Amino acid sequence: MNYSIEFRPAALKNLKRFPKRDLVRIKKKIEGLGNNLPDPKTTKVKGKNSFHRIRSGNYRIIYEIHAGRLVILIVKVGHRRDVYRNLT
Repeated sequence: MNYSIEFRPAALKNLKRFPKRDLVRIKKKIEGLGNNLPDPKTTKVKGKNSFHRIRSGNYRIIYEIHAGRLVILIVKVGHRRDVYRNLT
């Protein structure tokens, strides 16, 4: 199944701040996410939330899976040291 990719406005804003080299790698990961969804059991973020994560170098892509609509919502993209702060 192919999922469509949607972004929260804050996630799009954060993407503009990354270096070009890292941005290319992050975009490839996001595009691959729609075609080849990793196992949700291994990507789940700990806690009582619906977030999943995927690595791209030192950056993390936080997303939600909406299986009923076949949509992956990109919630946050950031450096691994601070991307998990204030997830809601």
